[in-house]
Amino acid sequence: MITVETAMQATTLSHAFGHLTDPRINRTKQYALIDILTISICAVICGCEGFNAIEEYGKSKEDWFRQFLDLPNGIPSHDTFNDVINRLDP
Repeated sequence: MITVETAMQATTLSHAFGHLTDPRINRTKQYALIDILTISICAVICGCEGFNAIEEYGKSKEDWFRQFLDLPNGIPSHDTFNDVINRLDP
């Protein structure tokens, strides 16, 4: 039986998606995989459809995301979201 405590321990995005392998070459990474996933998941939950909408959502909430994501290069472009998400092998 899953308890509330057990469920709460497994709720972080890092924990839920930590097993994913980043498909990108290390030298070309400007954004952390978890940052791309976090922004994408939040955007889709809020009703965004498509990578342009995900980018726009990220930019509109950038100050909020910076509270818990590093984002040294800002919000990824729609092309980056598209490339990374479509190359993931869940």
